[in-house]
Amino acid sequence: MRTLCFLIWATAFLATAAFIVLGIMFSGFWLLGLIWSAPTWIVGTWDLMQKRHSILRNYPLLGHLRFFFESIRPEMMQYFVETDEAGRPYNRTQRTAVYERAKGTEDVKPFGTELDVYGTEYEYITHSIAPKPKQDHNFTVTVGNGQCSQPYEASVLNISAMSFGALSPHALESLNKGAKMGGFYHDTGEGGVSPYHRKHGGDLTWEIGTGYFGCRDADGSFDPEMFKDTAMIDQIKMVEIKVSQGAKAGHGGVLPGAKVDEEIARVRKVPVGKDCISPAYHTAFSTPTGLLEFTAKLRDLSGGKPAGFKLCIGRPYEFLAVCKAMLTTEIYPDFIVIDGAEGGTGAGPVEFLDHMGVPLTEGLLFAQNALVGMGVRPHIRLAASGKVATAFNIAQRMAMGADWCNAARAFMFAVGCIQAERCHTNTCPVGVATQDPGLFRGLVVSDKSVRVRNYHCNTLEALAEVTAAAGLMHPREFNPRHIARRTTTTEVLPYAEIYEFLKPGELLDGSPHPMWDAWLSKASPDTFDRIT
Repeated sequence: MRTLCFLIWATAFLATAAFIVLGIMFSGFWLLGLIWSAPTWIVGTWDLMQKRHSILRNYPLLGHLRFFFESIRPEMMQYFVETDEAGRPYNRTQRTAVYERAKGTEDVKPFGTELDVYGTEYEYITHSIAPKPKQDHNFTVTVGNGQCSQPYEASVLNISAMSFGALSPHALESLNKGAKMGGFYHDTGEGGVSPYHRKHGGDLTWEIGTGYFGCRDADGSFDPEMFKDTAMIDQIKMVEIKVSQGAKAGHGGVLPGAKVDEEIARVRKVPVGKDCISPAYHTAFSTPTGLLEFTAKLRDLSGGKPAGFKLCIGRPYEFLAVCKAMLTTEIYPDFIVIDGAEGGTGAGPVEFLDHMGVPLTEGLLFAQNALVGMGVRPHIRLAASGKVATAFNIAQRMAMGADWCNAARAFMFAVGCIQAERCHTNTCPVGVATQDPGLFRGLVVSDKSVRVRNYHCNTLEALAEVTAAAGLMHPREFNPRHIARRTTTTEVLPYAEIYEFLKPGELLDGSPHPMWDAWLSKASPDTFDRIT
């Protein structure tokens, strides 16, 4: 192989010299040969001289094939190698379901399931032999407790947090216009409320992250008056504090100054051309009590709109410390969104993507049990976010205790995402996750917004069908006995027998659960640190 590489390079060198001589001595026509020989010789020479890539120094010219095939490996795997059920993070069956529902085409499959129904971890809904009539698919839930003066009627499926800067202007417009058409909300993400979030008038949940973008002063601290001016906009229906996210729990971020143009600077309230930093922690509060006081402050400043927070569960005693703070302060967030570690629109280090944070199933079950066991669940709505794409996913999460679900990547599929996994490179081939006008011009808002609406409508239509098949009138009636899992080749159990579910107030006076008692003993409303 090395001999062949050097032979090609030497041939290109000799050909280049020959074409130059022939062109000078006989006819300029011979100089046309330089079109292929000169670049080949120059690239080969550069490969031999450069010191960055060993493979190119040892295998000039042909070594580039390695980098080419590596660059198209994800596409080759997706198109030619993966089975319909084996792809990650979303397999082809899941993506196809979203695409077909978004396009409004028939989303049925023939010839039976491709899943191994006798394999462990296979899950299904236990249907009823006396199904109920299918209800209208516009299922909603009222968000807002007694401390909230402007409750919001939220759909059971909404668009999860994705920021301006992470998604293109056309993608955000499509999502928000689709939300307006379909009657569900669109979470802004932590990058501020951009003109593209507001252009079409769809309901918004304003996410406030650690950088306080859109409501910060010159040193990056929270600015109450700036927050109030935006939060009072009628289009903003709820306010959400981002404590952490599943994609990179406990990790901050930096938007390089080179990417902070005038528009991003105006939306985020940061200087043009300077690094835009999202710390890993909040500066507006530092204790569980402080988190609740900040939540109440945002609720008041917004004119009484529902306020809550989003987090990926980490250390159990920290969340229990927040529950204790609710009891001592009698401040209750209107909602809590549990983000699973399998969430993934935000790019992050592989250690954080693969090994940080609690997955949604365990995180949601823990939060549900903690809130129920501490007697505060009646005051709080609970949402689930993380790899939600189908009606089964919604039913599954609501059976675990969620009041509604948020989805990010599924709605990205609806606007054209092909899972190229180039979200952080600014080279998204379909114009979804890029700020390159030459790429996002291909994403037509008038078309993609309809697909967003269609995906939401058709998924909730499917939810209405599985709800009726389970003998229920509303998906909120799903409980742990309605979802079953094969745990071994010979045993199937409902969630109610696989997982532990606490009774209301069970943790208030001590419980027969040593693990919960141990966590509670380490939790204090005055600190996120473990107490001894």
